[in-house]
Amino acid sequence: MKHQRTWGAAIALLLAVSATSATAADKIRLGKANSNGWTFIPADIGMSEGIFAKYGIELEIAGLAGDAKLQQALIANALDIALGSGPSMAFVAKGAPVTTVAAYAGEPRQIAIIVLPDSPIHKIADMKGKTLGISTVGSLTEWLGGQMGVQEGWGKDGVKTLPLGDNDANLAALRTHQIDGMLAATEVGYQLEEKKIGRNFMSMEKYAPHFHAHVIFARQELAEQKPDVVERFLKGFFASIAFMKTHREETSKLAAKFLHESVEIADKTYDHEISMLETDGHFDPKAIEVLKTSFVDMGILKEKPRDDQLFTTKFVPVKP
Repeated sequence: MKHQRTWGAAIALLLAVSATSATAADKIRLGKANSNGWTFIPADIGMSEGIFAKYGIELEIAGLAGDAKLQQALIANALDIALGSGPSMAFVAKGAPVTTVAAYAGEPRQIAIIVLPDSPIHKIADMKGKTLGISTVGSLTEWLGGQMGVQEGWGKDGVKTLPLGDNDANLAALRTHQIDGMLAATEVGYQLEEKKIGRNFMSMEKYAPHFHAHVIFARQELAEQKPDVVERFLKGFFASIAFMKTHREETSKLAAKFLHESVEIADKTYDHEISMLETDGHFDPKAIEVLKTSFVDMGILKEKPRDDQLFTTKFVPVKP
């Protein structure tokens, strides 16, 4: 009887410890600047494959319509951590209670100019003077549109951009000829090609070979008061990217599910974009300099900010 009580107590203790462990994961409210972009799915894949759970992290993921709304949600304390574009680091420099904790994507291979199937635009020169629909002001798409005009010798306004919001709004404007094209995720162009209602004209990496297309933001309060949570999130995130780089078939199947597209499109996107994903979150000085210059070029800031006004290096390089 004594042994039974002893074993019973041991089992009860084990169950109690297991229950505590099962509920010990830290929940993070994660925002993505685009719910339909392939380069935003590492978090979804990491959750699906149980990668974040290994680091004691549980994600509550929300997709927003552009960087401006993403930053608004961070400022309003509706998000803890967010995946956004490099250009939106300007919000940090302007005093938002947010810091950039890692960079996770390089040259902007994920952004393409999408036009109608019968569009007269067939070569780069055809873009001069045209208007492109974009997500929001201060976004990566706005900056890339401007860079195209400048680098092609047409001037800052050689290609005009019009902030319209999400992909549906841009597509509606494109189909009614209010704009000549839209700057959106490359895989969106593949999807429209499959439906025969659009085509990818070109992707935009040539205009920013040294760049941080995507970075990870955290509320300053979280980074300062719970750095271990941020560190474990980053380990889970970059472990998810490592999984993607070595599991093409599984990644494409999951991407097709998350993005509501065919596996064929997911495969195309994987082949085009996987190389831009970084493995350790480090900040490239050349890319940072390009971003600083872009803030001044777009009139967002009067002068180039200091590094410590944009990001912190306390969490990088990340070693999952």
